[in-house]
Amino acid sequence: MRKYVVLGIESTAHTFGVGIATSEGEILANVLKIYKPKRGGIHPREASQSHAETAPSAVMEAFEQSGLSAHEVDAVAFSQGPGMGPCLRVGATVARTLALTLRKPLIAVNHGVAHIEVGKLATGCSDPVVLYVAGGNTLITSLVEKRYRILGETLDIAAGNCLDSFGITVGIGPMPGPERLAAQGANLHELPYKVKGMDVSFSGLLTAAENLVASAVPVPDVCLSLTETVYSMLTEVVERAVAMTAKNEVLLVGGLARSNRLRQMLQTMCDDRGCTLHMVPDEYAGDNGAMIAWTGCLQYSCGMFIDVGESHVKPRMRIDEVEACWSS
Repeated sequence: MRKYVVLGIESTAHTFGVGIATSEGEILANVLKIYKPKRGGIHPREASQSHAETAPSAVMEAFEQSGLSAHEVDAVAFSQGPGMGPCLRVGATVARTLALTLRKPLIAVNHGVAHIEVGKLATGCSDPVVLYVAGGNTLITSLVEKRYRILGETLDIAAGNCLDSFGITVGIGPMPGPERLAAQGANLHELPYKVKGMDVSFSGLLTAAENLVASAVPVPDVCLSLTETVYSMLTEVVERAVAMTAKNEVLLVGGLARSNRLRQMLQTMCDDRGCTLHMVPDEYAGDNGAMIAWTGCLQYSCGMFIDVGESHVKPRMRIDEVEACWSS
């Protein structure tokens, strides 16, 4: 099959990203426009307005980076879900407009699958147990019979949301604020450790950490206790997944994959288990358009196109809803 090019649009949360990738695994462009709230967490309506304002310039910059013209693109891909509805709708609208204007096929991409596939592309791993951990998602998955099966997941809030919320509440800002301050911590305090089989729970842990701060425990100590507990829980369930699947690769993806301490814990576990840890490069850890473009290339290879009239967004879309038709 000839080499083809896909433009990808990411807009699930605070990032409006436009990427351009080829079927040969080349990332030709990766433009990010990030909405930063004045205070607190992400406000979906404000974020969507920011995306709408920055979308035209982001698309133009992507073509400039790639050195391609719009008509050299073979298809347009977008994040269909999961994510924040208002934000998703902006990206989908831009993608539909481009696809109709350029008369190119439209491809709907699962945001979580895209994180995994760009991680596999960047690291060269083939059949890993995957820890996908971010502000809005936390799950352990592996490819079985052309679907990413969920082996374990959070029962409430995501690990990244737990750490971000704590940092914002105590005034040190979201990640990496809590992890940076944890380096100044001197004492570990016991916090609820909630692992239930292959699943994890973080909401009670967050409340307990906030209560420690309210009882005058130094914030660096609470940061140390919180991050160590969160990362220990994640490492435990990944180790259990490795033992269960007998796979010899672990892939860490998502925004929280940038965490040095989490990487250290997983590396120690992998060394003990005799498996290889692969970590997505920082530039592809957070939300980005390149991952949508590359996954769009994979879906293009097996004709996974969608009619514009059926291209509604899916804010609660799960990773196991998608058949990975491109996998061997």
